[in-house]
Amino acid sequence: MKKNITITEVVTRDGLQIEPMIVETEYKISMVKRLIESGIKRIEVTSFVHPKYVPQMSDAEAVMKGLTDRPEDVALCTLALNERGVERAITAGTDEINFTFSASETHNQKNARRSVAESINNINSLIRRAEEVKLPVNIGIATSFGCPFEGIYKTERILELVRQLTDMGVQSVLLADTTGMAHPRQIRETCSQVLDQFPEVKLQLHLHNTRGMGAANVLAGIEAGVTHFDSSLAGIGGCPFAPGASGNICTEDVVHMLELMGYETGIDIDKMILVARDLEKKLNKQLPGQIMKAGKSVDLHSIDWQPAAR
Repeated sequence: MKKNITITEVVTRDGLQIEPMIVETEYKISMVKRLIESGIKRIEVTSFVHPKYVPQMSDAEAVMKGLTDRPEDVALCTLALNERGVERAITAGTDEINFTFSASETHNQKNARRSVAESINNINSLIRRAEEVKLPVNIGIATSFGCPFEGIYKTERILELVRQLTDMGVQSVLLADTTGMAHPRQIRETCSQVLDQFPEVKLQLHLHNTRGMGAANVLAGIEAGVTHFDSSLAGIGGCPFAPGASGNICTEDVVHMLELMGYETGIDIDKMILVARDLEKKLNKQLPGQIMKAGKSVDLHSIDWQPAAR
């Protein structure tokens, strides 16, 4: 049997949040619908945050309204950071609320203007509100493998944070390599220890390819037992509150690799490539994705192929 890998597509949230060009609401809705048609079952659609700080997300309600006819087996997830964001997400009809804080005190202050302890206390109250309306909750720990302000962490730091979350009743945790600092051994050892010590937790990875280790880190995560990964169409995205935080792992590149290796994602790579190429035209710049440029490994060319004229 093929091993199933679940992909959460984050292009319309983490992917677009640092783009200088404001993408119109109608395009975002159309892109999400095309991603659903390609087989994506989980999408982090938007974040309910202040438009002053993340203007790309100022149309969060309008995007969600345009997706009310989604299939029943598709989950639309949204990010919230405070009480106001949670209420907006609930009203908009989110299927899951994602809360996040940083393992780094410095990054957390820049991102949330709180200490890590204050963020965890705040998340505890937000979880209780989500429970009142029976909404699933996922907690993301940003900079889980290192921070450009504080360096690379020891695993014990993350294990203690996961322990605090499980003590609060959290069952779904995402470890984020926000600035692409993690290496495969670190990913494998950290995830293995989390899964060993907290077997009841559904563990998810959010990886960046900032330093070219994204695909290797995916495989290291799988070796440790992780089956849920975030990725972004065409490899775009990053955190606006951390230096050098560019480049999510690319959805179509990761799916291509996994399918070749015998894993099952349920995603139609050919449809994904078309959406990625369309996004590149929309943003009017070259995007990081590789398969959208080179094509799949199984694609064959005529013996008469000639290089394009320069």
